[in-house]
Amino acid sequence: MSRQRISAFLAAMAVAVGLAVMGPMTGTASAATCAAGWSSTAVYTGGMTASHGGRNWQAKWWTQGETPSTAGSGVWADQGSCTGGSGGGDGGTTGCDHPAWVAGRAYTAGDIVKYTNGNYYKASHDNPGYDPVISTWYWAPYTCTGGGGGGNPDPSGFVVSEAQFNQMFPNRNSFYTYAGLVAATKKYPAFAGTGSDTVKKQEAAAFLANISHETGGLVHIVEQNTANYPHYCDTGQPYGCPAGQAAYYGRGPIQLSWNFNYKAAGDALGIDLLNNPWRVEQDPAVAMMTGLWYWNTQNGPGTMTAHNAMVNGAGFGQTIWAINGSLECNGRNPAQVQSRVSKYQQFTQILGVPTGGSLTC
Repeated sequence: MSRQRISAFLAAMAVAVGLAVMGPMTGTASAATCAAGWSSTAVYTGGMTASHGGRNWQAKWWTQGETPSTAGSGVWADQGSCTGGSGGGDGGTTGCDHPAWVAGRAYTAGDIVKYTNGNYYKASHDNPGYDPVISTWYWAPYTCTGGGGGGNPDPSGFVVSEAQFNQMFPNRNSFYTYAGLVAATKKYPAFAGTGSDTVKKQEAAAFLANISHETGGLVHIVEQNTANYPHYCDTGQPYGCPAGQAAYYGRGPIQLSWNFNYKAAGDALGIDLLNNPWRVEQDPAVAMMTGLWYWNTQNGPGTMTAHNAMVNGAGFGQTIWAINGSLECNGRNPAQVQSRVSKYQQFTQILGVPTGGSLTC
């Protein structure tokens, strides 16, 4: 064999060895991990991902009920094949085969972990390794099913999905979480749980519209005018203001204020808010609980609670009365009233229900 042929033969052998070790240069990369499974009832906004048919898909704009594919309106962009992952809906988990939870390890929304008690828990929000058993940041326990697919597409049971919540509050402060809201609803199961499906969604929209107005879209956690802080101590109360005269300023989604309101809310919730009012600005679930405490139990300047107004057909306008009617209703501040009404109209549209009548006060 000539030197030239020997060189060519050795070069060909080197290529063959390389292909045997590395695989063909034109081969495709391993499939990505499947995102949470697509759900026909969930709302997806631009940039959100879901898995369907063994492939990941990304929404280009708002969509609901449109099966991911390259057909239809073109709202879904094919992101390629996928395997495994957290699944949910129809999206690709093959049963409960998920890693053990590790304290202090960061998890992202949708991650499923196996806790020390043998149960599985699905992260409802990004978190730095919170304990699934005591945290409101997980759906617990999470039920998996074998044989491809399964899981809980919306284990919360709340009439507003997390995607819809995110759509309502795109610029919210990270303090206000969907998990905190859902945890708070467990304290008041009648809230968004009474009447027809339409009434339930109308009440949820009404509450969220009012707290959006109160907090600038769930942006503000505490009252912005610090000059008002010392004014919220009613020294005539027998329990006084043990946390300090300036400690009872507005906090949370409905801006709970005054020492007597912190005392009443804390007593109802089984939390000592009179001595520790700061907890309302430190714990997302407690913050939402105070909002639902007021919504479900207090008339304010109105003649009924906001909850009763929505479930008894009195209309959205009566919720404004219950929250701030003495300053806004009967023509006192029509711009503020309209702001609340506009949010309510927007949120009922997102939830796909009519507004009902009697919107203003």
